[in-house]
Amino acid sequence: MGLPLSRPTAVPSALLAQAPAIHRVGQLDVRLAVSEAEIAAAQALRYQIFYDEMGATPTPRMVAVRRDIDDYDAICDHLLVVDHDVGGASQVVGTYRLLRQDVATAHRGFYSANEYDLSPLIAQSRPDSQLLELGRSCVAPAWRNNTTITLLWRGIASYLQQHRIGHMLGCASLPGANPLLHAAELSWLWHNHLAPPELRARAWPDNHVAMNTLDIASIDGRAAARALPPLIKGYLRVGAMVGDGGYVDRQFNTVDVFVVMPVERITSRYAGRFVGANDAD
Repeated sequence: MGLPLSRPTAVPSALLAQAPAIHRVGQLDVRLAVSEAEIAAAQALRYQIFYDEMGATPTPRMVAVRRDIDDYDAICDHLLVVDHDVGGASQVVGTYRLLRQDVATAHRGFYSANEYDLSPLIAQSRPDSQLLELGRSCVAPAWRNNTTITLLWRGIASYLQQHRIGHMLGCASLPGANPLLHAAELSWLWHNHLAPPELRARAWPDNHVAMNTLDIASIDGRAAARALPPLIKGYLRVGAMVGDGGYVDRQFNTVDVFVVMPVERITSRYAGRFVGANDAD
């Protein structure tokens, strides 16, 4: 299955045995972290992907511990895909960070509110249909396949049901911080997947990047769609829409786009694949 990951992503099997998995396929399972050791392993994986592989700029604190860390980690839930047979050890090979609206409101707000004005979405949310922010998604190179991605989505499906989520939201990234290189992709997203006004977050003015710089007639739609990162393609397949404006994230060397996904669209399209597959087996 590829070379083993470095040891910082390992988690003691005895520790994992203390909490049930959500779902399992072969030697892989998906679960929510219940210990600091599991969160540290997810942070180590994030560091390997975001900083070593993708060229983001770490803080001195991150360099010292070789983990991607910020203040949101303490209030978020951490979804993990664990491979239980990497050189005889259990290691985190995929992760998502989940932040519910009720938790965000009680603390420092959503992470994506640093880049986008979320007031339209917050205004239409309800206690029985709250928002869920997805972030810090990454998968180790040798595990970037349908099995791992499906496990992550099954974990998310379980979480959606448990917490009565109405919409998922977050930022997804185009590689490189030069928006001119992404003019076709941004324009294609604007013309084909723009969210309605009541769900349309807008990038804050200090880093707002216009998305509709190209007329739709001038865009090779197939080429623009193919050029999108796999994560954005996946979101679009489950009914995601985009906000107004890209956002240049210089630390992560990306141009971000805001995505919002109505949960009812996901469950109607993928009920047989994800929903109802939430028990460990």
